[in-house]
Amino acid sequence: MDANMFNKTSCLLLALVFSAGLNHAVYASSEEDFLNNEENLDLSPNQLQSIPLLQSLKNLNTATEYQAPYVHELKNRYGVRSLFVESQDLPMVDIQLTFNAGAARDTEIANGLGGLASMTARLMSEGTDKYNATQIASVFEQTGARFSIQAYRDMFVVHLRVLSDPKKREPALNMLLEILNNATFKNNSLSLAVSNNQAGQQQLKENPSRLMGIQFYRSVYGTHPYAEPITGTNGSIKRINPERLKQFRDKFLVAQNMNIAITGKLDTKEAQKLAEYISSHVPQGTKAGELAQPLITDKFVIKHIPFQSTQAHITFGHIGTTRNDPDRLALEVANRMFGGGGFNSILMQELRVKRGYTYGAYSSFSFSQAPGVFSFSYSTRQDQLMDSIKVAHKAFAEFIRQPIDRKQLEDTKAGMLRAYPNNYSSNASINAQLGLLGFYGQPADYLSQYPKLLASLTVKDIENALRKHLHADNMTIVIVSPTLDQDELQGILDENLTSTASDNTRIKPKS
Repeated sequence: MDANMFNKTSCLLLALVFSAGLNHAVYASSEEDFLNNEENLDLSPNQLQSIPLLQSLKNLNTATEYQAPYVHELKNRYGVRSLFVESQDLPMVDIQLTFNAGAARDTEIANGLGGLASMTARLMSEGTDKYNATQIASVFEQTGARFSIQAYRDMFVVHLRVLSDPKKREPALNMLLEILNNATFKNNSLSLAVSNNQAGQQQLKENPSRLMGIQFYRSVYGTHPYAEPITGTNGSIKRINPERLKQFRDKFLVAQNMNIAITGKLDTKEAQKLAEYISSHVPQGTKAGELAQPLITDKFVIKHIPFQSTQAHITFGHIGTTRNDPDRLALEVANRMFGGGGFNSILMQELRVKRGYTYGAYSSFSFSQAPGVFSFSYSTRQDQLMDSIKVAHKAFAEFIRQPIDRKQLEDTKAGMLRAYPNNYSSNASINAQLGLLGFYGQPADYLSQYPKLLASLTVKDIENALRKHLHADNMTIVIVSPTLDQDELQGILDENLTSTASDNTRIKPKS
């Protein structure tokens, strides 16, 4: 093969690779993210851990594997926060627009409109006055772009992945702006979406884990905007009409309620121009106000969902704290020790390894604008329900009260640090991180500072955070099972608190 033929073949193969990686997709998430899909930060967030474990698209250079990408805080004359990471490895650009316009804002348009943000995300790509859905899809397909819109509790995310070539990038970006500004939300599209949602609601009744998650949020948050499912209910979505969808867009999908994240093959000057172009082509509007603070209970709240199954499903939890709390990193470490660290976590050791009560038991924090939740969940046989609850709750109470094991802490921190490079192995993962930093107002250098912050955490830091933010005596417990003796359960919880208060032993995971 001569040199010219080799070059042509190489170019063709490269084009095919990029085409395969950028197959067009237009979609909107309507999942209950926080309990069931919390770790999925492909475009979010939810998620919303600062250092999630993400799959690599390519191997990292060993010389730079522990070095976070440099984040540029771009100047933007429109006052829209814009973060940028330059990446010259691939000829593509990721652009994420994150609006303070999640499901928590639904009722700010009108009461009883749960699911409004989710429905807005779902229908935006269905057409404008100039383009129908097929024409919109064709533009993204022809430019090799991947476009998505997703609504979460806190945020509304518009994401575009496209080749960096201006001939491809500009038409795709202009179509994004066309959709964002001019979606018509026609009645026929809305009717179809409502019908599909009703079918999904029917399926929900057969999913005990989802039922548990929805009941948990309702019980913990009460009348707070975080209480209702992101997708709404059959009753609430029937109240949604095109006018309400346009009101939501016009109020919340505006420049002053947005931040921009850009990653890819651009220099800083090009990225700044791109950010300002986007900012100038979105109505300026005003920033959304702060969310209300949820009310916190001071007692046990037990909720039972009757469900005929051999398996019982259990969730414990309570209100946690915000994304910007100074204790957040200490709580992330603590969570990994208790139930977020696999087999070596305390919860897994007590429930699975020692007693075989469950296949898996996991704990998590959601850190959001208003205080999120801490929770831990598992499933077990119905005949093991009460015994497993006694063990799980006691393990939690002892974890809060007893001294932190220094070796376990150092091992946990070391594991988190080893996983750290996985966060920057692809443009998509970097851009998701930028979106979170921008949305929650964190410093641009947080990613590079993370290893130092993690290393500096002491036993005392973890213990102080635990005792301030975690509480074994005011938990909401949601149980999905055929039957439940609530008096017996209350007795078990009270006994755990009494015995733990005088117990000086500590549950330790196996090394």
